[in-house]
Amino acid sequence: MRRAANVLGVVLVLVGCIWFFQGIGVLPGSYMSGQSRWAVNGGIAIAVGVVLLVVARRMTGSGPR
Repeated sequence: MRRAANVLGVVLVLVGCIWFFQGIGVLPGSYMSGQSRWAVNGGIAIAVGVVLLVVARRMTGSGPR
């Protein structure tokens, strides 16, 4: 469970960064470029990913290693 939470947290942070930077216009070439809605969605995804990583770090290892 801890490993899955870590992987999901990292994926959310990475995807959130891409969405955020496309939303603010730093990464051009997409329909998302320059649209503040995607910047907000990216910020939310980053926040959820960071929270998930913090929670996963506090989890006790469950299951086989």
